[in-house]
Parts: sequence; C-alpha cells; structure tokens
Amino acid sequence: MNFDLADLRGFLAVADFGSFRAAAESLHLSQSALSRRVDKLEGALGVDLFVRTTRRVELTTIGRTFVHKARAVMNELENALLGVADFADRISGEITVACVPSAVGHFLPAVIGEFHRQRPRIRVRLIDESSADILLAVANGEADLGLTYIGTQEPDIDFEPLLDDPFVVACPREHALASRKRLTWAELARIDYVSLAHGSGNRFLMDQALAQVEDKPEWFCEVRHVPALVSLVEAGLGVGVVPRLAMPPRSRLVSIPLEEPTLSRTIGIIRRRGRPLRAGPDLFRQLLLAFREPAR
Repeated sequence: MNFDLADLRGFLAVADFGSFRAAAESLHLSQSALSRRVDKLEGALGVDLFVRTTRRVELTTIGRTFVHKARAVMNELENALLGVADFADRISGEITVACVPSAVGHFLPAVIGEFHRQRPRIRVRLIDESSADILLAVANGEADLGLTYIGTQEPDIDFEPLLDDPFVVACPREHALASRKRLTWAELARIDYVSLAHGSGNRFLMDQALAQVEDKPEWFCEVRHVPALVSLVEAGLGVGVVPRLAMPPRSRLVSIPLEEPTLSRTIGIIRRRGRPLRAGPDLFRQLLLAFREPAR
C-alpha cells in the first residue's frame, strides 16, 4: 500500500481534533498539506475515512474502526523505537553531569570508574561549575544530572539528597589554632581571614547563618572560588571557612569544626522534574546513590 507513517499520523490528528485546521496546527503543517496526506491514505485503502462538511469533519463507520487499528500500530511502533533507543543508550552514547568542584575529588571518581566499567562505550562529560551554573545547566537540558546544594525550592527541579557537608575552618598545620578541636565564628574575627566573595552560593549560606551574629570575621582578602581560597590558606596567608568536601586530601591543612552557629549544606542530585532519565544517566544516578558516603 502506498502510504507512510506521516499519512497515518495526519489521519489520527484529524480524528483527535475533529478539524483539519486544528490538526494541521498541531502538526505544524498547512491545511492543504494535511489534506493531501489524508487523501493519500484514503486512496491507498480505497475507502473514505471522513465525512467532510463545511462545518465539521466526522469519521465514517470504516474510519471509526480503522482509527483504533491505526492508533495501535503507532503505539507499537513508538514502543519499538523507544526500546531500540533505550538499548542503544545502554551500550553507547554520552551523558553530561554538572557538579560542584568539591565533588570531583571525593566520591565522584569512584562513581565514574564503576560507570565506565559497566558501560565502557558511554562517555561521561563533566561540567564543574558554580551551584547557580549547575542549576541552569540542568534546567535548560545541557546536563542530564547535577550534583549541587541548591535546587530544593525550584518547582521544575527534583532534588535527591546524597550527603551532609559541614563547613569547617581550613587552617595550616603550623598555625596557632591548628590544634583546636573546635572554633567559633567570633574567634575568627580576631585573626587573618580569607573569605569567599558575594555571589558565591557558599558565601550566601554563610551570610544567612551569620545574620544574627554580632562578632563576625572580617576578611582581609576575598576570592570568588573555593579552590583559590584553599590555595591562599595553604600559602599561609590566614584561615578560611569552606565546606569539608572542599578540603584537599593529603594537604598541609587541617579542618576544624565550627560552632555558634554550626553550618552545613546538603549535596544532592538534581534533575528536571517530569522528564524520565535515559538509561545511561539513570545508571549513573543509581551509582551515585550506592556510592554516597559521609563527608570526611
């Protein structure tokens, strides 16, 4: 028979809308183009599928019978195509994960390693950016998943918590405070302090926590990113406050818990709400949940 899936799709659209004009708009076609598709299908079948009047379009008796068969064919085809796409996605392709830089040096390498072992032909692309950029990358579809600490209040984002990450004082081992078991924010007001700049998600969390604190640390040097702050502290310029995950392993720094007030952030997986994940990203998500561990 001389017709194709586009003709079948056009027929079902007219049947659903009861109008060539509305069906054409839904398919982004002109009415004449849609009419030609339906005419072609009717010619191939040798029957009239619609009764056309100046005011409305109705299915014929044969048309009402055929519409169920046509819909079943389209559903079967779509399921088959989804199955093929899902299978192809399982064995090859690419996934994109946006993450805060502090996650890269901790649990993420183990997850990527296990994912590569299970799906060696799927490439993993990391976007290591700020929390705001990660949220934007997931929201606009640039990234399949995000690892960050913001997004819990976003209506179009699902947030799945992974671990609690407390803020600590990053302090050189030779510093006078290095042996302390705990420090308060007020004590930081009396020593050289390196701070994150306004606009940083971590700085925002700190400012919120310190809103009611009178004796606050006063910075003499300000940076935009946590790795830069850690480098300056390692160089002996002072101390700074960072999430514990941001503390580099095997460095000359110690991390000292903070009190009055304590502060932490929750690292979690974000994804677009109502958008099912493809097989590759969903496996990566499951591995993240399996590999999660408390912050050191």
